[in-house]
Amino acid sequence: MDIFQKCSDYTLADEVKKQGLYPYSHAFQENEGPVVMIGGRKVVMAGSNNYLGLTTHPRVQEAAKKAIEKYGTGCSGSRYLTGTVDLHIELEERLAKFMGKEACLTYSTGFQTALGVISTLVGHGDYVISDRDNHACIVLGTLISKGQTAELVRYKHNDMQNLESVMSRLPADAPKLIVSDGVFSTSGDIVDLPGMVAVAKKHNARVMIDDAHSVGVIGKGGRGTASYFGLDNDVDLVMGTFSKTFASLGGFVVGSKSVINYLRHNSPAYIFSASPTPSSVAATIEALKILEEEPERVDRLINNADRVRQGLKQLGFKVHENKTAIIPVIIGDTMKTLLFWKKLFDAGVYANAFVRPGVPPGGELLRTSYMATHEKEHLDKIVELFGVIGKELGVVS
Repeated sequence: MDIFQKCSDYTLADEVKKQGLYPYSHAFQENEGPVVMIGGRKVVMAGSNNYLGLTTHPRVQEAAKKAIEKYGTGCSGSRYLTGTVDLHIELEERLAKFMGKEACLTYSTGFQTALGVISTLVGHGDYVISDRDNHACIVLGTLISKGQTAELVRYKHNDMQNLESVMSRLPADAPKLIVSDGVFSTSGDIVDLPGMVAVAKKHNARVMIDDAHSVGVIGKGGRGTASYFGLDNDVDLVMGTFSKTFASLGGFVVGSKSVINYLRHNSPAYIFSASPTPSSVAATIEALKILEEEPERVDRLINNADRVRQGLKQLGFKVHENKTAIIPVIIGDTMKTLLFWKKLFDAGVYANAFVRPGVPPGGELLRTSYMATHEKEHLDKIVELFGVIGKELGVVS
């Protein structure tokens, strides 16, 4: 059998496109932040991870332009060899200080960060313990470690009793790393970090948190999950991305000097990848400066999300209770979710459709996410349209 047979047999996407219900990869012609241009018309964006609305901030854009003028469009090498400029060093120092850790290492993407950190630290004879709902980058990182004859163990989503049960069966003296999202990207749930830290201390394990959807969203001044719970000194490693709050592209991990130094000299994802472009790094630095200068953006973001969350709940929608920027709206059926997405899009609101196999049967949903720069009229339009379409499709009464 031809290895490409599976490709010609795959017709689902084309079938959905024929029905006009395909919700993915729509091209934006303009992007103002809370409003985008798609197909020649303006649409309220309710699905972006541009949490603080900084992708169009004049200071961020100007920093990127100046970096191109000074350094060119790329570094033409890996960080390990010819790809480091002084901006990379500045960003790592600033991020380490902001996150309250000794040192920082940047990667070319957030996805790559998880793969590079986990697969480098967890190897033969080690254990990596992972939440079942962790992001795909963590999942793949743990599988790479498993391929290196590490032991991979999963526990029920955000269930610290199950984590304790899992940990109690592992060898007491084995090296162990617990890895979890800080804010889970689909549900918006916040990890039970106090419970996790207690289990980790009891079983002599290290803790790594992915704050991709946490930095700039929760914690003091947007410093993430550990700060949110007042456990800054109890989390060993924090990773994140620049493609959300920081309005750019890339990833980072912060921790002790010894761990970051080890990763810098042993992580293939760092050593063998082209370095983040100067414009991306400059934009990230400027976004970080704005976050530090204007922490009220974090409060505005959460207030905006709360406004929509309460509105959707009052309409009878099933939404997750949390204090993050992500609000998933459970629809519970694949075709109804796609139809809901299309009606919402046609009416002028863009959300993200999550269907199987990305979610379990009955968990099909529209994931919405919010920005500090959304205005009241944007938020009210989102809630109003959800109500009209929800009743039309029988999702709410």
